[in-house]
Amino acid sequence: MARTELETPALRGRRWWAEVGWRHVVGWVMILICVLPLVYVFSASLNPGGTLTGSNKLFRTFDLQNYSELFAEGYQDWFVNSIIICTVAALGTVLMGAAAAYAFSRFRFQGRHGGLTALLIVQMFPQMLAFVAIFLILLSIGDVFPALGLNSRLGLTAVYLGGALGVNTFLMYGFFNTVPRELDEAAKIDGASHAQIFWKIILRLVAPILAVVGLLSFIGTWSEFLVAKVVLQRQEEFTLAVGLYYWGSDERNAQWGLFAAGAVLAAIPVVVLFLFLQKWIVSGLTAGSVKG
Repeated sequence: MARTELETPALRGRRWWAEVGWRHVVGWVMILICVLPLVYVFSASLNPGGTLTGSNKLFRTFDLQNYSELFAEGYQDWFVNSIIICTVAALGTVLMGAAAAYAFSRFRFQGRHGGLTALLIVQMFPQMLAFVAIFLILLSIGDVFPALGLNSRLGLTAVYLGGALGVNTFLMYGFFNTVPRELDEAAKIDGASHAQIFWKIILRLVAPILAVVGLLSFIGTWSEFLVAKVVLQRQEEFTLAVGLYYWGSDERNAQWGLFAAGAVLAAIPVVVLFLFLQKWIVSGLTAGSVKG
């Protein structure tokens, strides 16, 4: 049978290596580079009384002692604190960013372009420049309203919400612009208010970007250390990042086995959330990039 014009000859030999084969090699090398540290930490978590530098042989021992001792050291409190803070921060970021993006996308008001530019410029400055200001503000607020001051999870959550609003609003703004305005006009003709349009129509259509922003916000706050270290001073209020830092801060007497076990358990919520939201991630990251 004659070969049709649409058929392509199979790549073999040197041509296959030149066009396809080297990509497989690079892919496997990158997989090994990414997976090897994870396997090493998991192996160290199963070695009771061991150290990271002394755990050169992977899975030399298999003991769950480190995992059982975690909960006697206050790990469960740090885990719950991180879950609460990250969940509230992610939900708040999604709702606040979506409301702001909807206003910038659908309404025309004075200072609209200037507001978008200001949000983008503010995100260019490192967050560490605001540490002193954050500490002093929370210290002053704590004298009047202790629940929002230092050593409070609510105060830390408020700091996270304010820091993530700008970049997430700008990210959502591009996605909201891809939703046709004719849908808003049709809903208005049927008597829908702006609130009904926002909650019942727009949010359902922009679900991919909401999932992406929520995931990025959760991951960012879950692994954030510097702001949490400044705001939280009492051990019972620590997040996972701050608590694990105290376990590994003393290099000579560090509890590396507990540290590795805590790090392994700390990765589970992020992995589960990523797997749950992965079907929305690609469309959420790309759909808003072709229309500003």
